[in-house]
Amino acid sequence: MHPAISASEERMKKSLQSLIDGFAGLRTGRASAALFDKIRVDCYGDKTPLNQVANISVPEARLVVIQPWDKGLMNEIEKAIRSSELSLNPSNDGKVIRISIPPLTEERRKELVKLARNQAEQSRVAVRNIRRDGNDELKKLLKDGKLTEDEESKASEELQKLTDGYIVKVNQTLEKKEKEVMEV
Repeated sequence: MHPAISASEERMKKSLQSLIDGFAGLRTGRASAALFDKIRVDCYGDKTPLNQVANISVPEARLVVIQPWDKGLMNEIEKAIRSSELSLNPSNDGKVIRISIPPLTEERRKELVKLARNQAEQSRVAVRNIRRDGNDELKKLLKDGKLTEDEESKASEELQKLTDGYIVKVNQTLEKKEKEVMEV
């Protein structure tokens, strides 16, 4: 495999992983520790990821329990969750914070699917842009005499197959997320 194609594949992998990470933050009707990945807690003047100041567990399908390592951060954690875009209402008993995940309305499910489709489209565009960059690199190598026309053509075909494979993976990831969101 040509180095330009290897570099393109690495970038495509990162693009797909970015989509998967973005989907992890999309709330479904089920509880998940990944929902809280983007939440930052004001911890002694620093914005610290929630999972670095507390243990997050999911004992039931619709319940999340957050146990802070420092009980003094209880109020800050609660405040961070309330002000997040998750629209969740935590309850604090002095030892742990419990968050009940309410079922999603049909309207909210459709909004989330639309959001997921937009993220997937951005990922597909990113993969196509990576293909374009790879083809530009191959054309430059051809022009500089570092590749023959046959090698450039073969590498270009290989890059197209790689692109098609990643587009399929993006679509499969989207399909899986849509099912998860629409599941009651």
